[in-house]
Amino acid sequence: MYAFQSIKELLNALVLGKELLGEMFGKRKSFDYRYDQAIEMIEESKVTALIEKGIIIRNGRYLEIEDQLFAFFEQILDVNEEINVSYINEHFTLLKENIDYYLIENSENGKYKYLKSIKTSLRKMGFICLRNIVDLNRNIDNTFKTEPNYKIKIKKLENYDHRRLDIKRLILVTEQLIDEEELTFFAVAKEDELNRITTELRLQLQDARHSLIETERQIIDFLNQVKLQSKISEKIRQVKYLKDQFELESKSDILFQLGEMNPVLFESRPSFPVKLSLETLQEEEIYGLIRDLNKRQSSKVKPKIPMAEAINPSFFNDTEETDVFINMEEMKNNFSASGNHLLDFVLQYKYPKAVDFEEMVYCYCQLISLYEQDMDIKEQYISHRDTEFAIIYPK
Repeated sequence: MYAFQSIKELLNALVLGKELLGEMFGKRKSFDYRYDQAIEMIEESKVTALIEKGIIIRNGRYLEIEDQLFAFFEQILDVNEEINVSYINEHFTLLKENIDYYLIENSENGKYKYLKSIKTSLRKMGFICLRNIVDLNRNIDNTFKTEPNYKIKIKKLENYDHRRLDIKRLILVTEQLIDEEELTFFAVAKEDELNRITTELRLQLQDARHSLIETERQIIDFLNQVKLQSKISEKIRQVKYLKDQFELESKSDILFQLGEMNPVLFESRPSFPVKLSLETLQEEEIYGLIRDLNKRQSSKVKPKIPMAEAINPSFFNDTEETDVFINMEEMKNNFSASGNHLLDFVLQYKYPKAVDFEEMVYCYCQLISLYEQDMDIKEQYISHRDTEFAIIYPK
């Protein structure tokens, strides 16, 4: 295998075949890419150079992108479909090892090196968990919509459920590590950046746990639908086989079952809607079908908007509403000049409108609340209408 001497040499090789690599990566699922197609796009000498440097692998008349580069492109562009639980497990093992090394190391430089690796692992673990859950959900959705074989579809969904459990266990183990098992390390290595990374990791793990709940519900729902469809298809095949052999009536009770049935013409049938992915909706063929159906369903009938009745002229007449308010400032000034205690003053005051006893009590309390600093509140009480009132004089 060709060994690159520097990053610059690797980047130059990628730039040399950027058009071919982009074309091959874009058609990685549709068909195998042939050598003659490559030399039509770029010069044959460039194709040969890419093959010699291991960027592209030639298998007979077909070309493939080198496995490590292909995995790198998928990971960077977020289009990979493999759920790599072992990758999380490797980071978890590396994290524990570096924590142990940090606690044993005596030199500051050594501690800093291991602390940097620990922070890198913590920063990656939450992102890897969320990334694997996104890939898991995408694979579940694609399997349910595109896999034609019912048995393979059920098996794949069950395997994805096992992957979900693996991710769930790794989330639990990671939370135990940072909250229970390695308390000594987090107590010794007190650093602001480490605390921030740990807090972000806890939030990411919490989001991942919530996402897995929805993933579990989706897997159960899809499995139930697939199993129901599988049972119906199996029964239909058995009935068709008996019908083709002219043994349907003799080897089944179909006549009795049909006689017992009382179907209703407009009875609703159970339906299991399939949610189309955004990638499918963006395809030109699907978009064209939706556009054509929308034209057919659009109604040409223009509803008549009913006219409102004429507005009554009386609404345009000017009206005035008046209300009488009690001026508390004026009441307070009169109370200061009266010399009576507050209860007698409130009961004898000439109000600008008719007031009952409850409104008088309200005025009594309002004056105390607004002008307490101008009043001399005694520790004596007077009773009036089964209610005790403090004796209050103006200062």
